[in-house]
Amino acid sequence: MILTVTLNAALDITYRVPRLRPHRTNRITEVSERPGGKGVNVARVLAALGHRTVATGFAGGGTGDALRALLAETAVTDALVPVGGATRRTVAVVDATTGDTTQLNEPGPTVSPAEWDTFLGTYHELLGEARAVALCGSLPPGVPVDVYARLTRAARTAGVPVLLDTSGEPLRRGLAARPDLAKPNADELAALTGSTEPLRAARDTRRRGAHAVAASLGPDGMLAVTADGAWQATPPRRFAGNPTGAGDSAVAGLLSGLVEELPWPARLARAVALSAATVRAPAAGEFDRTTYEELLGGVVVTASRTDLGIDK
Repeated sequence: MILTVTLNAALDITYRVPRLRPHRTNRITEVSERPGGKGVNVARVLAALGHRTVATGFAGGGTGDALRALLAETAVTDALVPVGGATRRTVAVVDATTGDTTQLNEPGPTVSPAEWDTFLGTYHELLGEARAVALCGSLPPGVPVDVYARLTRAARTAGVPVLLDTSGEPLRRGLAARPDLAKPNADELAALTGSTEPLRAARDTRRRGAHAVAASLGPDGMLAVTADGAWQATPPRRFAGNPTGAGDSAVAGLLSGLVEELPWPARLARAVALSAATVRAPAAGEFDRTTYEELLGGVVVTASRTDLGIDK
């Protein structure tokens, strides 16, 4: 099975309005609720791709109950650890006229030392069955900033490949534990390395500890830098829609490609096709299967070793 970790899970709420008008009353035409948080979204896409997937992390309060009830309607196995605080909500407001999305994210519940110890026991137990693990998203209050480094080391000790998808100091600390793959976006790369040139920033990130780096470039696709070369995958056209969760679908594509032992160009093509198909879906953690299947063969993947100067 594939294990996803979401320490700051969420109940994702999407509001659709004809046109978002700041400082005025906005009437909502459609509301949807989904189990969310980056790793939960990844798990839902993996399950839709046919992989047996387990989601762990924390859930609590009324929103945690709602999240778990919605997760039970999917093919994802729920291994979330109960906490006393309430799971956060994330609210996406989609402007139907422009296609733009405004995101509002709560901070999440404070995790106690005892709750953290319970999670660690669950995590170590699940690693015994995992073929790969994704460590995803922000940290809730009360969780040490170096936890992704700790969880990465535990997975590597168990012989389980690790994908790390976070930002800021948790990313910086996590890289030092040498995850098999880091998946930042362009802004996160720039914040980490100080470089706005994606290739240079990705190479710098590899030198900080990641065995491979796959950087999301938004509408321009994805860049991967590994010990064996570099590739950039670009969708055949741009898509309007809700980009929330597109990066999580890309993680699912990369992770499924890893466990299936696909070559890097095929992994990137899948990740980019899933990401674009998620923009066309109504909510994070979902993708438009027709768009995905149409795009999969149309993603352009280019490679260069000499020009890009990839170093082992």
